[in-house]
Amino acid sequence: MPKELCVCEAIEKESAKIKIYLEKKRYRKNVTIIEGISKDMNPEELLRKLKKKLACGGTYKNDRLELQGDHREKVKKLLVEFGFNEEQIEVIV
Repeated sequence: MPKELCVCEAIEKESAKIKIYLEKKRYRKNVTIIEGISKDMNPEELLRKLKKKLACGGTYKNDRLELQGDHREKVKKLLVEFGFNEEQIEVIV
């Protein structure tokens, strides 16, 4: 099926179970972790958009996105804007 006719990515975004939580790294720095983004959803592109919107650094490794700082609620709002289902996004406090 041609890429422009395929709705696979939209369906995958709506059904993805995403967890957002905070980890403490070296020197007591906070890192926001986003799990549940599959490689089919282009996580590098999503990370680039999140870093630009949140004005922070970040990386993609071990099948999860890591953003510098505590951005849990902001990330949830942005993911909903990007087409993810709000009920499927879990923010762990």
